[in-house]
Amino acid sequence: MDQLLNDFSPGLFFMQAIILLILIVLMRKFAWKPILNSLQDREDGIKNALQSAENAKLEMQNLQADNDRLLQEARLERETMLKEARDMKAKMIEDAKNEAQAEANKLVASAQASIEAEKKAAIAELKSQVAHLSIDIAEKVVREELSSKDKQMKLVESMLGEATLN
Repeated sequence: MDQLLNDFSPGLFFMQAIILLILIVLMRKFAWKPILNSLQDREDGIKNALQSAENAKLEMQNLQADNDRLLQEARLERETMLKEARDMKAKMIEDAKNEAQAEANKLVASAQASIEAEKKAAIAELKSQVAHLSIDIAEKVVREELSSKDKQMKLVESMLGEATLN
């Protein structure tokens, strides 16, 4: 250390101090500002990235909420459609039953009307045959000369024996 003190030169010291100050000024002007600017840019980039990540997280939460809401709406719509389909099926079955019942009632009414018409036709035919038989009997009775009751009875019995009902 004694040697350092002996070799100390104040002119050299001031020159070195001035060079150091010039070097610091140059460094500050050309090196520190770009370094600080790049550090600030990097810090801003990290802040922007964190903000973007936070925004993306919020957007993902919103999308998840929207997806959940859409899923719930789709479930409700599906349940509504299934209920409508079941109701429509029940209505179609009920309509088919009612239509079949109406058709059956119509067929029964038609059959009853047909039976009634055939019954009336049969009765009319029977009346017609009875009227013809009565007319035939009366005609034969009138043609004969009837002098006694025995002959009349005999004639009526023979006529009844000859008459056949179809």
